[in-house]
Amino acid sequence: MITSTGAFLIPSAVGHDPVVGGFGIAAGVFVGFLLHAAQHQLAHLHLPVDATTLELTAHSLAAGLVIGAVYATMPALGPALGLAIVSHKAPAGYAAARRLCRAGRPVSVLLVPAAAVAAAAVPVGFASPPGSDVVHALVFGIATGVFLHVALDFLPRCEIGGEVSEAAGLTEGETGEDEFDAQHHLLDRLRLHAVASALVGGLVVFVAWWGLHA
Repeated sequence: MITSTGAFLIPSAVGHDPVVGGFGIAAGVFVGFLLHAAQHQLAHLHLPVDATTLELTAHSLAAGLVIGAVYATMPALGPALGLAIVSHKAPAGYAAARRLCRAGRPVSVLLVPAAAVAAAAVPVGFASPPGSDVVHALVFGIATGVFLHVALDFLPRCEIGGEVSEAAGLTEGETGEDEFDAQHHLLDRLRLHAVASALVGGLVVFVAWWGLHA
């Protein structure tokens, strides 16, 4: 996701107008952060809808708006944009499906947020925005910032007290010294695995980009 953002979206954002594109990227990062916080707030509402489905649908609608706006601004970006979308949504869908499976819940609930992406992207994609460089820079900048925020949010925090250490059962101060050392070594291995996975993912996107331009 980070590689796709750097290769496909950042050049388009700053290429039209470096200053506006830069402010757009900053605004997109903030919008991504705001949406992330809003999704967590949805989980606290007592609604007759599955909380996970509601959060994912809200995120998918926002992502669809960004995707549609990017395509409407520059439709010739089709293959590259498709690659960026896949690299953005595939890890998110995989992580959500794994979490649902571990909780013993049906994966079919992901069909709703998956459809929400297209429901928001297609109408916006058919729009005809102004063709000025400032508008292009702003749209691509915001899209870049949102994608970048999500990409960075996916990077595992392999530190004591983080989600990965909790999943590994590492609780500082509540285990014996030998058990703590074993769990700490496990956390180290998971950290190396995370770095290797991120590197492989970036290389896959690079190879796909190379194939598109060969």
